[in-house]
Amino acid sequence: MNLNKNLLFLLVLLSVNFYGFAQKELEPFQINNPDYKLSPHTGMTKQHWEDAAMYLLKGAFSYINTLDDPMKFPKQPGKSYPHDEGRVPTEKLEGLCRTLFVAAPLLKENPDLTINNIKVADYYRYQIGLLANPESPSYIVPRSKNGGPSQNLVEFGALAVSMLINPEVLWHPLPDDQKAALSKIMLSYGDGPTVDSNWKFFNIFVLSFFKEQGYKVNEKLLVEYLERSLTHYRGQGWYNDSPAYDYYSMWAFQMYGMVWSEYFGKKYYPEIAEKFINNFEDLKDNYPYLFSKDGKMIMYGRSISYRIGSVIPFPLMGFQDDDTINYGWMRRISSGVIKQFFTHPDFIKDNVPTLGFYGAFEPAVQNYSCRGSVYWMGKAFLGLLVPDDNPFWTATENNGAWEDELKKDNVYNKFQEASEILITDYPNIGASEIRAWCHEKVKDDWQKFRSTENYNRLSYNSAFPWQADGEDGEVAMNYLIKNKNKAWEAFRLYDFKRFEDGMYFRDVVLETDESIKFNLVDIPLANGILRVDRNVSDKPLDIRLGHYALPKFEAGIKVTTKKVKGYEATIIDNGSYQLAMIPVLGWDKTEVVLTTGLHPESNESAVINVTKSETDSDANKVYATLMLWKKSGEKWTKNDLFPLKNIEILGDNAIYINFKNQLTKTINF
Repeated sequence: MNLNKNLLFLLVLLSVNFYGFAQKELEPFQINNPDYKLSPHTGMTKQHWEDAAMYLLKGAFSYINTLDDPMKFPKQPGKSYPHDEGRVPTEKLEGLCRTLFVAAPLLKENPDLTINNIKVADYYRYQIGLLANPESPSYIVPRSKNGGPSQNLVEFGALAVSMLINPEVLWHPLPDDQKAALSKIMLSYGDGPTVDSNWKFFNIFVLSFFKEQGYKVNEKLLVEYLERSLTHYRGQGWYNDSPAYDYYSMWAFQMYGMVWSEYFGKKYYPEIAEKFINNFEDLKDNYPYLFSKDGKMIMYGRSISYRIGSVIPFPLMGFQDDDTINYGWMRRISSGVIKQFFTHPDFIKDNVPTLGFYGAFEPAVQNYSCRGSVYWMGKAFLGLLVPDDNPFWTATENNGAWEDELKKDNVYNKFQEASEILITDYPNIGASEIRAWCHEKVKDDWQKFRSTENYNRLSYNSAFPWQADGEDGEVAMNYLIKNKNKAWEAFRLYDFKRFEDGMYFRDVVLETDESIKFNLVDIPLANGILRVDRNVSDKPLDIRLGHYALPKFEAGIKVTTKKVKGYEATIIDNGSYQLAMIPVLGWDKTEVVLTTGLHPESNESAVINVTKSETDSDANKVYATLMLWKKSGEKWTKNDLFPLKNIEILGDNAIYINFKNQLTKTINF
C-alpha cells in the first residue's frame, strides 16, 4: 500500500515538473520604476516593454528544464487543438516559433539571455535543429508534392520572420547539415500553395529569408505573392483579408509589409517595398482612432487572444521619417494595450496567457488555435527593433486626438469609404467603436467563426466587450429573430448601403429565411446610439434586440427605471458603467436579462433587451431605440435619457427626427 502511495506521489511530482507547475504562478505584470515624466499616462518606457517581453518568456520557459523540452503547454478545455496525438508536432511548432517572436528582439540586444537556467539562444537553435531531424518527435515532414497550405506553413513563415530580423543568433551558428535540411523542409512549404489572405506573407518570408542567405528560390512565385498581397489593399490603411475586415486587415498586412520592406524589400525589390510603405503611411489617419482614450483595444474579430499584436503598426512607424506622426500618442496607445492585458488578473493561467480576451473565453476561441497560439501576440515586441533614440521611444506620451480634437458632449465618426468601415469615438466616456463587414452563412462557415459573435454584432465598443448569445434569447448588440424552427437566430448577413449625415445604413436578411429583411440605421450620439430600423418582412415576427452587456463585478449590478417624457428608461449599473435603453417606437416591453457564462470579463453579467411579438395588424414596423451609456456615478438628465424632440414616420420610406439640440435628420430608406 505504501509502495503504491509512493509511486502515485512520484508520478504526480513528475507530471507537475513536466508541466512547469512546480514554479510559482506568475502574478499580473508589474511596471517597476514607472517613468511618469516621459510617459505620464502609462509610466512605460522601452525598458518596460522589454520587461513585458521577459514576463511572457519567463512564463513560457517555466516549462523548459532541458534543451529537449518542447514549448508545449496545458491544453485549455474546449475546441482548441490538439484533440489527438497527430497534431502534437504542429502544437510544438507553434509554441516554438511564436514564443520566438518575443525572444528574437531580446536576443538581438542580448545574445546571452538566460531564463530558468537555460540559455535562450541555445534552446531555440537546438529546437530549430530538431525540426529537421527525422529521429526527433519534433520533426516536421516536408510538404508532399501535391500538399496544400497548412499550419506548418504559418509557423515556418513565423520562424522566417524571426530569422530574417536576427540571423546572427538564430541562423548563422547552425551547422551546415542542419541548414541544408531545414532549408529543404521550409522551402517545401514556402515554395508552394497558400491561402488567398494574409497567409501569402508566410510564403513570402520563407522565400525572402532563404534568398537573403544565398539560396536559390522561386523568385517568380515570390513576386507573384507580393503583388497579389498588394491587391488586397482597399485604402485608408485597410487591407481586405478575404473576405473579412478585422485586426489582421491592419496589423498583420501592415506589419508584414513594413518588416519585409525594412529587412529585405528595400534591397531586392524597392518598387514593391515602396508600395507597401505608401500603404502603411495611410493608417496613421484612421487606425489610432480605433483605440480608446486610455489605450484599450476593442474586442472584435477572430484570433482575439493575440491581443497586443494589434499595436505593432504603431512602433513600426518609428521606421518612417515622418514629422506629422504624433509618436507620443502612438506609444501611449501601444503601452495602454499592453497594460490592458498584462496587468489583468485573469490574463495568465498556468504561467501562459489564456485563450480568450482577458481570461479564458470559449466563444472567442477558434478551432485552429492551441494554447501556444497566443504567443502570436509576441509580434508586438518586434517594436523593440526600433532604436532607443527613435521618437517612438523618446517623445513624451500624450492622448493625441483625445486632448483637443475630440471634444466632450460630441460624437466623432471616421468613415473609411473603401472598406465601408465606420470608426466612432465618444469623448464623454473615452470609448471607441467599430462597424464593419459581416456576411457569412453558418452553413458555409466551416471554421465556425466568421458567422459568429466575433463578427455579427451591430457594433463593437472598447468599453463593452461583446457577450455571446444564449440559447434562450439572451442577446447583446444584435437582433434575434424566432425562426421557422422556433429557435432564436441572430442576424449575420449584412449589406452596407451608405454613410450619410452621421447615419450608417445597412440591410440585413435572416440566413434561414431570406424573406425576413430589415433596413438598419445606426445614428451615433454623444452618449450612445439611436437605432431606427424597419422590418420589411412579409410575415409577423418575434423579435429581440439587445444593448451592450455589463459584467458583474464586486459591486453587483443595480437596476433602475426612470420615466422621461412618457417613455421608460431601464438602466443597469455595475459600478464602472451605466447602460440605459429606451424603446421609442415599436417595442412591446423591456427586460433585464441576467446571464451566466456568456461574458468575457465575468461569469455573471446583465444585458437589457427589448422585445416585440408582431401581429398581422402591425402596420408600420419601425423600431426606434435609444441605447445609451455613462460612467458609473454620473447623473442622467432628462435630455441625456431622451435627447429627441420628436420622431415622425413620413409614409412608407422616410422618418424625420428632431433632436433637442436643434439637430434634425431625415432617414430615407
